[in-house]
Amino acid sequence: MAKSHCNNPLLGVNEHQQTNRPARATSNGDGAGDGGVVGSGMLGTYGAVSGEARQDRPAAVPPGAAQSLRSSDDAGNDRGAKGGRKEEPVWLTRQGNPAAQVPEKDKQAAEVRARWAWAEPTVWTDRMLDTLERGIKGGCWFSLIDKVMRMDVLRASWKKVAANKGAAGIDRRTVGDFSKREEEELTRLAHELKEGCYQPRAVRRVLIPKPGSAEKRPLGIPCVRDRVVQGALRLVLEPIFERAFAEQSYGFRPRRSAHDALRRVDGLLNDGHTWVVDADLKSYFDTIPHDKLLAKVREHVADGRVLALIESFLKQGVMNGAGEWEPSEGGTPQGGVLSPLLANLYLNGLDHEMARAGVEMVRYADDFVCLCKDEASARAALEKVAQWVAEAGLTLHPEKTRIVDLGQLGAGFDFLGYHFYRSKQGRMKGRLRRRPRIKSVQALKARLKPLMKRNNGRSLEAIIALLRPVMHGWFEYFRHSALPSLRQMDGWVRGRLRSMQRKRHGRRGRAHVRENVQWSNAFFDGLGLFSLEQAWYRRVRSHA
Repeated sequence: MAKSHCNNPLLGVNEHQQTNRPARATSNGDGAGDGGVVGSGMLGTYGAVSGEARQDRPAAVPPGAAQSLRSSDDAGNDRGAKGGRKEEPVWLTRQGNPAAQVPEKDKQAAEVRARWAWAEPTVWTDRMLDTLERGIKGGCWFSLIDKVMRMDVLRASWKKVAANKGAAGIDRRTVGDFSKREEEELTRLAHELKEGCYQPRAVRRVLIPKPGSAEKRPLGIPCVRDRVVQGALRLVLEPIFERAFAEQSYGFRPRRSAHDALRRVDGLLNDGHTWVVDADLKSYFDTIPHDKLLAKVREHVADGRVLALIESFLKQGVMNGAGEWEPSEGGTPQGGVLSPLLANLYLNGLDHEMARAGVEMVRYADDFVCLCKDEASARAALEKVAQWVAEAGLTLHPEKTRIVDLGQLGAGFDFLGYHFYRSKQGRMKGRLRRRPRIKSVQALKARLKPLMKRNNGRSLEAIIALLRPVMHGWFEYFRHSALPSLRQMDGWVRGRLRSMQRKRHGRRGRAHVRENVQWSNAFFDGLGLFSLEQAWYRRVRSHA
């Protein structure tokens, strides 16, 4: 592991005089540098949504589009910069009473700030946001490292890391350990970044189970100090990338959620886009080519020290369960603060490519579907996706990628935990419906079973109190499901509780009619058991 050599005032010694150090970036003084697109609000009524761009966010700018001629160094200041121009005072450029013009200017600034309210204000001043909306010369931002290394930016990043908590990295230092020496640790990080000798440590790899599957997913856990630096990078870079992101991308973006993506899919299906390309990228986060990803970053960022910092995180390596270090030859570790932003950036080209082709695509991180009105369009869309994916050095999963005709009874596809299907029986025959996919149901059961073991020593009331937040959280996500699927899950939970009660009363086997009467639905309601069915009816009545 590389050892950091800095003239660190915290250590009180000159560890090693580093040579050939990169030149320090010059700060803009007032924070004017450069920077991205707000998304939608939270999901309301689950229904059709227009495909037009939302009006509460700036329009996304595809790569190659015309940009403003202002550079990052002359962003909002009147000093001018190399290759830039000086802005004239208001009293020289406006006619009439200057004082009467100020309120209008303030109003415009307030509107810009409102559109970018999620952007970190310690980084993104009003001047920088104005430059962001106007565009930057060549589409690239310079002099960003001075913002990453600032103490107020590192402190803002640390607050987010502390709020998220999370496990320790390979140094075994927890969030609590870092907080005890917060000021000292942040000062050390600022110094190392300023001196150009910061080196991230390897991430700790853990394997976590995939919901509803026997497979396990690798998760990379960076050290707390590295999460702080990654967070600072994200605070600076996210608005820059966000401005270029396409409308049909929803994953890990400000003011956007999985429900927004689901609502868009539902609207397209009801509009007749029932031929669905259900695509799956094989091990996407682990296979992103580093060179091509860095090339995408360079399209927006020209600060060499920021680029080097990003590359160091991509190549920091992994410490496996056996304590052995493994090089990072590709991908961006799931679990890193910066990983979702970089993963979105890499697939942004696919988003714009499909939009230019007129294909209705909805993407959430690496999970996406293309919705078409006929089979020929669906096959053409799949061919275009396959071509782009191959050129990007990625792979479509051959078994999980398919075309679905949702016009057929019983046909369906999974997306973001839901199963969209055409009902083939009952009163709703032929209707498009939604329910939790099988893996989502299995994942919930796996969480609930340990709480309802037949030899559980807790009281029934205590067990129900433990079940309530889990079931309530699950309902909040799957509240747009067809009622029968929720009613079925309620029945499963009550059946497990009755079997537990039966054992406690000295009876063997599963609960039968006798137990259904003795411990009725009303009995469990009286104890406060959360009912998915009742919550569904309450939601329907509230929207009536």
